[in-house]
Amino acid sequence: LFIDRIGYKASAILAHLFSAAGLLLFSSLPEWLGNPFAGLLISVMVYAVGGGLLEVLISPIVEACPTERKEAAMSLLHSFYCWGHAGVVAVSTLFFALAGVSNWRVMACLWAVIPVLNLIYFCLVPVPFLEASGEESRGTGLLRNGLFWLMVLLMLCAGACEQAVSQWASTFAEKGLGVTKTVGDLAGPLTFAILMGAARVLYAKCSDRVEITKYMTASGILCLFSYLLIAFAPVPALGLIGCGLCGFSVGVLWPGTFSLAAKRIRGGTTMFAWFALAGDLGCMSGPGLVGWAAGRAGDNLQAGIFTAVVFPVLLLIGLAIAGRTGKSK
Repeated sequence: LFIDRIGYKASAILAHLFSAAGLLLFSSLPEWLGNPFAGLLISVMVYAVGGGLLEVLISPIVEACPTERKEAAMSLLHSFYCWGHAGVVAVSTLFFALAGVSNWRVMACLWAVIPVLNLIYFCLVPVPFLEASGEESRGTGLLRNGLFWLMVLLMLCAGACEQAVSQWASTFAEKGLGVTKTVGDLAGPLTFAILMGAARVLYAKCSDRVEITKYMTASGILCLFSYLLIAFAPVPALGLIGCGLCGFSVGVLWPGTFSLAAKRIRGGTTMFAWFALAGDLGCMSGPGLVGWAAGRAGDNLQAGIFTAVVFPVLLLIGLAIAGRTGKSK
């Protein structure tokens, strides 16, 4: 409702303002307050508001752009999340290796440049508006739509499938290979992000030839296989290969669900906001379940990953139902 009132352009500018402000506060507020934890917490809350708004805004803006291949545009858009992820890991790791971790405040200020530049750019370009129609444009209409809840389930599973492995990839590399955190960050999260981005670019190239539900189903099966490979790998190297396969397999799940829903439900910004919430809940519940299960199994991370198999299984069930629903219509 807030976004609909002030418009996409103003909301996007505000989102980048919060993002930049949070990063700048991150570098200075802990020292100013005299309470480092409180300063860090406030800073994180500020840039989290910006990140949350961007997550809700950017997908419907791209969906509203006058492009012919909507699914390709959505997949390509979300690939830049992966390039950003990989860039942050690589550049930050290199910076800390050269300048030392003690200069983390400088790093935060440098990263603040990106949202500042985006803020200026959004001030200069026209921003399309995604119109919703009918009862589904209102929150109550969406909540009574069974297909909407199926898409919410897919979003939750997409987030969980991705982050259940991604959040633990560095730890898995460190423990499995016996390497330092620097090498673990590069071998785990960086590889995961690059392969996830590659999968999204690949689908952007072939989206006109492959139906999205079939592609997502194949990705879900590969995701399930990668989880099992990580969980039962007899040697650490195979487990790391499983992490990479997982990154590739989950690439299309998040943007694919957005595209699938946009074709079938006229829910506008409200729908994308609900999907972002569901995806974030999945991003929290996936690694949370892995950590809890690993702790119960004596810090056995492979056992934790096996527990999270429930998410790709639920995803495949949801996609099967979505496929039948589409055929019936």
